Amino acid sequence: MSWTLLITAMAPAVWGSTYLVTVALLPSGLPLTAAVLRAVPAGLLLLLVVRRLPRGSWWWKSLVLGGLNIGVFFALLFVAAYRLPGGVAATVGAVQPLIVAGLATWILRDRLSLAVILSGIAGAAGVALLVLQSQARLDPVGVLAALGGAVSMAAGVVLAKKWGQAEKPLTMTAWQLLGGGIVLIPVMLAVEGLPPVLSAANLAGYAYLAVMGTAVAYALWFRGIQRLPVTAPSFLGLLSPVVATLLGGLVMGERLSPLQGLGGLLVIGSILVVAVGSRRPSSARDASAAGVDQSAGARVLPALR
Repeated sequence: MSWTLLITAMAPAVWGSTYLVTVALLPSGLPLTAAVLRAVPAGLLLLLVVRRLPRGSWWWKSLVLGGLNIGVFFALLFVAAYRLPGGVAATVGAVQPLIVAGLATWILRDRLSLAVILSGIAGAAGVALLVLQSQARLDPVGVLAALGGAVSMAAGVVLAKKWGQAEKPLTMTAWQLLGGGIVLIPVMLAVEGLPPVLSAANLAGYAYLAVMGTAVAYALWFRGIQRLPVTAPSFLGLLSPVVATLLGGLVMGERLSPLQGLGGLLVIGSILVVAVGSRRPSSARDASAAGVDQSAGARVLPALR
């Protein structure tokens, strides 16, 4: 397995802590505020580092990609986190690799292999076994939010691959985070108003999500999407519920059942199948993506998380 895959996998591993931090540290009932306070500070921080603004068509492309990968995705992510048990949100979001594969076939004309389809089904089933509990409630709004977030990020990843990259991944990350935050701010003000007075715990939660869960994690993620075939990172995103389950066990003292163990193995197996396949370029586009600075890049994520 390449170093690029391993480094990219660090992003969903960090995102696995998002649900725990949201529930434990953030104020309840403010999903749009959470999304804005996660994206905008992280984008500003990275922009101070790269010191480069978009040029030409990348002004509107950054808004579109930021809206899909960050703005809409973050908002729906937090809506799902507040309205659904973590297991339900993660299970619905686990369909994202299949959505990415389908969109890549339609938009990028990539070949949809049987291995990817079966791996996507196995990965989603593994997530369900890992995190879905029998007493889980299916709030319709939460389920639609989780599914909408998966579709939004999948579309953002595929469009980013289609449009290519104007700058290095860190710069593209800064543009998308700010673009997504700008799209969200008027919606947040209209729906939730100005943020309330935040406690020390709230500030700590937002700081963690902005720095580690967004600035650092998305920089690693977009770097991976720049260099990997489009379906590979979406499968790596399935690591998020695995890490979330392990953290729940460590923090809450929960023990894994045999079915959860089986689910974890299915997830890891599906990732390995696609990871091995990603080392063999399946198209001229993916062949050029093997170069360090020649591939397209820009989702995903997570996802859910």
